[in-house]
Amino acid sequence: MPSQQGGLSDEFIAKQRERLLALKRELLGSEEGGIAGERRLQEERGSEAHEYEDDAQRMEQDIANQALRNVNDRRIGDIDRALRKIAEGTYGLSDESGEPIPKARLEAMPEAALTVEEQGRREAGR
Repeated sequence: MPSQQGGLSDEFIAKQRERLLALKRELLGSEEGGIAGERRLQEERGSEAHEYEDDAQRMEQDIANQALRNVNDRRIGDIDRALRKIAEGTYGLSDESGEPIPKARLEAMPEAALTVEEQGRREAGR
């Protein structure tokens, strides 16, 4: 039975909610695991002689880790927005136009809040 949310069934929306929660747990867990791994490496190398090449590699790794954290933070924000849309009854409708987001897009990217065209325009404007 379709709900008010872009003609999507209540069953589909419930499934998407579970997927969103699982994605959020996965993203939060991978970030914690990365930080723990960095600490473990620092502890293991604590007594080794200081090498400047190690500093350069560590700096590059820090830059890559920060970029990954930024992407994860944005994605977690998108997931939180999708969960709010489910609670509000607007999941599956574009934040920009209010038009339905195709089900196939939501299946591929459950946190989508814009249609492909709207997302493309937004990214082109950055």
